[in-house]
Amino acid sequence: MNLGYACINSTLSAQKPKITTNRTMVKKTFTERGVDYAGELSMLNVADLSAILKWNVDNGIKFFRLSSELFPWASEYKFTDLPQYQSISKLLSIAGEFAKKNELRITSHPGPFNVLVSPREHVVENTITDLRIHGEMFDMLGLSRTPFNKINIHCNGVYGDKISAMDRFCKNFERLPKSVQTRMTVENDDKASMYSVLDLMYIHNRIGIPIVFDYHHHKFCTGDLSEQQALELAISTWPDGIKPVVHYSESKSLHESDDKIKPQAHSDYIHKLPNLYDNDVDVMVEAKAKELSILPFLKV
Repeated sequence: MNLGYACINSTLSAQKPKITTNRTMVKKTFTERGVDYAGELSMLNVADLSAILKWNVDNGIKFFRLSSELFPWASEYKFTDLPQYQSISKLLSIAGEFAKKNELRITSHPGPFNVLVSPREHVVENTITDLRIHGEMFDMLGLSRTPFNKINIHCNGVYGDKISAMDRFCKNFERLPKSVQTRMTVENDDKASMYSVLDLMYIHNRIGIPIVFDYHHHKFCTGDLSEQQALELAISTWPDGIKPVVHYSESKSLHESDDKIKPQAHSDYIHKLPNLYDNDVDVMVEAKAKELSILPFLKV
């Protein structure tokens, strides 16, 4: 089992100058300064990615979720339009080689506005654009076109009929580039009206993509399966030779004994590791304290 954290290294981002891959800008600034400034920020983000990956390896962390903010306003241009493209491409290649040499698993989790089940074409088109960007980033890093380097999303909508929605997911999946199709996974939800692992088997059986099991979400959307049953059903969808990924978080409401906080909200830290039921998986810890939440559990 490898433990991972998502997107931001709080230790490095607290330094001066801070090390981060989340530099961005508001739309007004992008409109005024364009791709030149987008390229400047992207260059800084990409340069700092290598520093974060090195820190991870030095601290025994072999699993990391890449920020989706690496390229600010990336939907508005092609990477090759950036004046700094050649330098950025070289830095990403170096970062990817470092990750592979040190057996560091890199994944991503594009945001909830990615909705392949949507009946609205403009939403689907925007989703395809955003997922394509993630696929291109992973290709520039030289990462494998397999779910080892997964691009993970939710269905993010039911629209009155789960089966019809999942049919749209499968149909729109075919519109994605191979850089995304070969890496894509889908995750269970945290609302009873949404998608359990059992529901998502419909998508897996149609197009073969793996299911990422989220422990915390399962508490709110079980599909009438026990935790172990849902975990092992999700694990069964992963291809041979690629370790499955699970997500783990704990309730901020319970941690802080505050019933005004939504029980689905993630806590800052975790009190324990999940029960793996003797299965071999990589665990992405989704806690607000990022790497600080997993350091106590590492054996460096």
